Amino acid sequence: MALLLSIQSDIMIFRILFILGFVLAIDFYAYQAFKTVFKSSATPWIYWGITIAYIIFSIYMSMMMTSGKVDYKYLSLLVGTTILIAVPKLVIMAPLIIEDIIRLGQFTFRALTTQPTIMPERRTFISQLALGIAAIPLIGIIDGIWKGRYRYRVISHTLEFDDLPDAFDGFTIAQISDIHSGSFDNVEKVSYGVDMVTQLGADVVMFTGDLVNNTASEAEEWISTFQKLSGKNGVFSILGNHDYGDYWKFPSAKDKVDNLNRLKEIHKEMGMDLLLNDSRYFEREGQRIYLAGVENWGLPPFPQYGDLNQALSGIPEDAFTVLLSHDPSHFDAQVKQHNKKVHLTLSGHTHGMQFGIEIPGWIKWSPVKFKYPKWAGLYPEPDGKVLHVNRGFGFLAFPGRVGMWPEITQITLKKKLG
Repeated sequence: MALLLSIQSDIMIFRILFILGFVLAIDFYAYQAFKTVFKSSATPWIYWGITIAYIIFSIYMSMMMTSGKVDYKYLSLLVGTTILIAVPKLVIMAPLIIEDIIRLGQFTFRALTTQPTIMPERRTFISQLALGIAAIPLIGIIDGIWKGRYRYRVISHTLEFDDLPDAFDGFTIAQISDIHSGSFDNVEKVSYGVDMVTQLGADVVMFTGDLVNNTASEAEEWISTFQKLSGKNGVFSILGNHDYGDYWKFPSAKDKVDNLNRLKEIHKEMGMDLLLNDSRYFEREGQRIYLAGVENWGLPPFPQYGDLNQALSGIPEDAFTVLLSHDPSHFDAQVKQHNKKVHLTLSGHTHGMQFGIEIPGWIKWSPVKFKYPKWAGLYPEPDGKVLHVNRGFGFLAFPGRVGMWPEITQITLKKKLG
């Protein structure tokens, strides 16, 4: 395990250094637009002063990574700064590259026709256009960091099932996922989001994993905040991949076990009934529906602590069943073909990459779709099984959300007529 953690640390350092080199490469190119538009003698000092400050901070963070004890908020700041610097400059590059292709063509044509072979100068208009276009993602990223990460929204779905027990027609579920309490820095705004969940008055609240980024201590100061979560029939939870402490260097194996045990205690102190490959049931008028919860199960390199057979073992063959499973990959890999029918699976994990474009009824897109085909919203199967992937309540690494706001899901179960 120590070797694995060392390798993970080295990989993280390599990634930071690679990103640093990438940012530097685009920095030199994007600078061409700035010096063309802003001809002041102060331009290079300001531009490269910011770059040098960023490099120093990045190198410092890389060195801290070797200890495994870097403050996660500083890492989040580094990621946010990198994205804020790199993305607009990537956008700047596109018009400049097109212009350079044209300039090179003009230069080549002149050389072939024995005209003076002087490279045409950059046109100020193209550089102004590049800077103007780049301002759009710049503003979006700033908004995502400043406001977007706490821009909670409720998304409602009504799901119909043929075999839903009559007594549970209209049963409501409030789902949240991926709290990542170690990233929070505003009690008032987080409390506002928690109040939004409670005000739904749902029959049950379900949390689908990742309470912390790395260690149980991150959640300590948020116990009283999440104690406010309430459902008429309780609040239920599972663990996500970040909850096991696999991405953190603990002094010993015992410390890692103690950390996980403490996290389980925190779930209880928050009023959550933590399901560890286990099940519960709700009863109305002599009829029941069942809730199962598995520990994290993901495709490699994510761990597979979950045991679906064990979680479903106490559930009758023909029972209406809701499953909590953090990683949506589990649905395609095991859940949908299991011999016991799981009617509704609730997952999270993807965060919608905290970046995307969504216009209800028109477009839903995020780069995360290339990693997870099922990454946000509802995914019904022809046989009536349904997966729902929540976009996440919190945020991780990048300290913001751009176009992919934190989600509180309200699901109403209905008996399908006819």
